[in-house]
Amino acid sequence: MTDTISLPLWLFVLILLFAAVTALTHFLFPSVRWFFRRRAERVVAELNKRLERPIQPFKLLRRQDMIQRVIYDPDVVRAVGEYAKHHKVREDVAFEKARDYAREIVPSFSATAYYGIAIRLARWIATGLFHVRLHHVDDAALKAIDPEATVVFVMNHRSNFDYVLVTYLAADRSALSYAVGEWARVWPMSRLIRAMGAYFIRRRSRGALYRRVLASYVQKATEAGVTQAVFPEGALSRNGRVGDPKLGILSYIVGGWRPDGPDVVFVPVSLNYDRVVEDRILVEASRTGQRKFRATIPEGLQFSLRYVWRRIRGRVGRFGAASVVFGHPVSLKNIAENGADDLVRDLATTIFDDIRANMPVMTVPLIFAAMSALGRPATVDEIASKVDEFATSLSDSDVAPKSDLSPVALAASLKVLVLRRFVAAEGEMFSAIDPDIADYYANSISGHYGALGLGVAGSIEIEKS
Repeated sequence: MTDTISLPLWLFVLILLFAAVTALTHFLFPSVRWFFRRRAERVVAELNKRLERPIQPFKLLRRQDMIQRVIYDPDVVRAVGEYAKHHKVREDVAFEKARDYAREIVPSFSATAYYGIAIRLARWIATGLFHVRLHHVDDAALKAIDPEATVVFVMNHRSNFDYVLVTYLAADRSALSYAVGEWARVWPMSRLIRAMGAYFIRRRSRGALYRRVLASYVQKATEAGVTQAVFPEGALSRNGRVGDPKLGILSYIVGGWRPDGPDVVFVPVSLNYDRVVEDRILVEASRTGQRKFRATIPEGLQFSLRYVWRRIRGRVGRFGAASVVFGHPVSLKNIAENGADDLVRDLATTIFDDIRANMPVMTVPLIFAAMSALGRPATVDEIASKVDEFATSLSDSDVAPKSDLSPVALAASLKVLVLRRFVAAEGEMFSAIDPDIADYYANSISGHYGALGLGVAGSIEIEKS
């Protein structure tokens, strides 16, 4: 037992390495994880004291535990069996497919990442690029929501900055769990987005197993009271109007709701901008009818660097105003009790009617609406007169413009539109260069055309998803 044994140096180093890994795995790592988890729990406890809707324990589960809960859902297990039978594969192979989907969908929320990084970054970007305005919010109605109810913010999708804007403005209310598209699955962005509590959705996936796994996660999050934010349009508006709502994500939420359980309350959110950064790309996509945008990541970086350089030199300023209206909450329980023929469809119609009716009216959309109404090149004073007429017709509503609409202010806005080559200036006369661009911005307030005397906007058509 006390004999000396000679070992090659490489073998001795290997033994030490394995011993070190074993010690770290069994003793140090669990202690470190326990330390950081305790610290995270204290952070969440402090945050919950000032949030209107506390962060739910479901969001704080370990990601692996969440994945296990999703894939062992009875409906998912049945879907696995059907997938295996349909595709003629073993059930364990189908089960691994479901596990891969769950890994792709399920987030790994970090309160530190959300409130330490995301909120600060959202505030810095939003206020740095736009004059942010909370156009209207029914605080009394929002505070009157049952604390046991799950809140879902439902928004129109105008720009990729929608995420930034709403995250910033809702920071004091709750930590939002976003449903984000495939664009965000690029590393390392995907890691940060998951840490912020967002879950990924394949917009064009038609597989029954994938949809069942996604539905399982959404329903479990809803049942646990996780505050969510969704864009039922599924894509950015290409013509400026509020798009047709797809029923997919809403049907998952409604499908997991029980009339005898806690309510689910939907808050319509209307967003509008004086400038949509992606405007040219979206209008071009509308012209060609293509779903994919022609913009690339290098082009986006080039635009960003050019803008930052010009901003540093004082040659450009903010992109105008960005406004948000939080509409009146819609109770799923109330709609169900009113005898809806198609609960999901009626819910979508009610929410999107509210989003259109509460779309904030901005300066640039008003300018293009005025130009369209005049139907000819016009002076600043003529445009200002028409804009004032429109603003007066909306003066008693919550969506009335809050910007300076004097001739001097409109002349400054027109100067920016001339620099962007959206408006042509010939002497004192101004006219829109590209009718599609003019319509794109004017269409954002098409829900108010009746009040503006421009004809009533078309009714909603709902696309099944």
